[in-house]
Amino acid sequence: MNNITFKIYLIPVMIFMMGIFFSCENDLDKVKKITSHPNDPDETSEMMHVIYTDSGYAQIEIFATIAETYAKPKDVTIFKDGLKVNFYKDDGTVGSVLTSLYGQIDGGTGNITVRDSVKLMNLEQEKTLESEVLYYHKKGDSVYTDQDVVIRSPDMILSGVGAWTTPAFDTAQFFKPTAKIYLKD
Repeated sequence: MNNITFKIYLIPVMIFMMGIFFSCENDLDKVKKITSHPNDPDETSEMMHVIYTDSGYAQIEIFATIAETYAKPKDVTIFKDGLKVNFYKDDGTVGSVLTSLYGQIDGGTGNITVRDSVKLMNLEQEKTLESEVLYYHKKGDSVYTDQDVVIRSPDMILSGVGAWTTPAFDTAQFFKPTAKIYLKD
């Protein structure tokens, strides 16, 4: 193949390639319309593990299988596939553990709402609070519910409607107690 024939084939190929390069356009608004939906989360995390600290000391540790964060209309993180929260004591050890199948953290206030098979366990006193919904109010450092509650410990079972406690679950108050069963004499 001689030099002139090569140039004859090369010129159309070059023109075709230049057409491809200059016809490409990355309009981000068009890409966003195609690839996102307004109800989709802004962030999605799998196997999430977050530690919240205060003055260098761990206060709360959160584990979740899937976490979805939404910025609008309200800053919120949703845990649809289970949630585990460790509350630390002043000495740096885990004092209580909160588990549920669903959870939600308000990004503005830091308040946590958990639902479905909720358990709050005090590891030292071996007692468990069970309910279908619990609210953790960060400013007041309190955990409460207005739903049915059962507290189990090695020596008794308490039940009622509505309860208040601290994240350490070292004390509890019932709003409407319904039963107190002693397991040991």
